[in-house]
Formats: sequence, structure tokens, C-alpha cells
Amino acid sequence: MDRLTISAASGLRARMESMEMLANNLANASPSGYKLDQEFYSLYAAPESDGIISQLPLIDRQWTDFSQGTLTPTGNPLDLALSGSGFFEVNGPNGTLYTRNGSLQLSAGGRLETKEGYAIRAVGGGTITVDPTRPVEISPDGAVWQQGVEVGRIQLTDVSQSSALTKQNGLYFHLDPGSGVSVGASSARVQQGKLESSNVGTAEAAVRMISVMRQFEMLQRAVTLGAEMNRRGVEEVAKLG
Repeated sequence: MDRLTISAASGLRARMESMEMLANNLANASPSGYKLDQEFYSLYAAPESDGIISQLPLIDRQWTDFSQGTLTPTGNPLDLALSGSGFFEVNGPNGTLYTRNGSLQLSAGGRLETKEGYAIRAVGGGTITVDPTRPVEISPDGAVWQQGVEVGRIQLTDVSQSSALTKQNGLYFHLDPGSGVSVGASSARVQQGKLESSNVGTAEAAVRMISVMRQFEMLQRAVTLGAEMNRRGVEEVAKLG
């Protein structure tokens, strides 16, 4: 395969991966606390061919943009938003998960949990249970109050290197215990009755998707052109023979 076709095919693969990422960002533009993904490109040095090293583009990895989204009032006392860097800790199916999605609910027994049924973790471990028949007040430091009595305090956690977090199920993040990254208390403030919007800019993402589609079409034409040149080359050689 000639270098033109190889380079174009590599570009097509990178553009396909980019399209999948952009489509996923757009699909998650509504859920609160969602953080958009971005691509990080690098050049792959292909093995030498005729003494020339080919540099092929590829997406080396994706990274998550943890910039804060807009805090939108909802009036629901079980909707919580974080102002500042940090996460809510929840008990996931296979261990601790971190999230910025503060759209909470009460279980049948009054346990504070996410919409997926993951219990919110309390400072010092354990979960938080309240009386479902009484109003719940949550202070900026995460303390949960009912009738003037503190019934628990939400664990607000920060991770020293957010790049060590792996996205799971869109709104949650997992930290490998063996990563060596430290975890500690967060200085983020809780705002009750609000939700943090996704930080996906839908207009920007749509424009980028159109741009990627055009690049994909150009690379497709390059592959077609390369194949046509090869065909003609073979035909000319056959004629000379």
C-alpha cells in the first residue's frame, strides 16, 4: 500500500474515533454533572519504508475536561450542585465512585442516593439516612440537617490528579487504588436546590462535528485517488510488458 493511502487511512481512523467522541458528548449535553471528553493527538512513527519514516496521525488518548458547568436553580431540595473543585463520593456496584451529578433521591428507607441507586457516602464512612416525611436542609459544607439536628455530613472529595480518573457510565468516575494518586477532602461548597449543567457546548460540538465530517470526506477522496493511481500504474506497467 502506498504512503498516500496509508496516511489517509490512518487519518480516517482518527476522524472516526473523533466522531464517536463528539457524538457521545452531544448525547450527554443534558445530564447534570457530565464532563466532556476531548482528544489528544500524537504522531505514530511507522516502520521505515525505502529508508523513509512515515509519520501517521492517531488519537493517542482521550482526556476529560473538568471545568465547571453552569449552576442552575431547580427548587428541588434534593438537587445539589458543587461550586469549586471536587466530587460527591458514592458507593458504586464495585467500590467507590466519584461524580458531580447531584440529582439525588431518597430510597424507600430514607437513604440519600443517586438516581441510579448508589448511596451517597458520609464523612467517616457509611451512608446518610433521613426521615422522608420531614424537610431536609443541606449546608454548604455538606452537613445534612433535619429539625435543627445534623443527621450526617456528605463526603466531598478531591483527587490530586483528575487525569487519573476513568469515566464510567458517563456521569461517574473510577480511581484505580493502585494509581498512587492521593484523595482528600474538597473545599467545594454545596449549593442546595441547584444542579450543575453539563459543560458540553452544544453549538461548538456541532461545529466541530461538521468540520470532522468534512475532513473525513476529504480523506475518503484521498484514499480513492490513491487507489485510482495504483490501478493506473498497474495498467501502464502491463501495457509496457
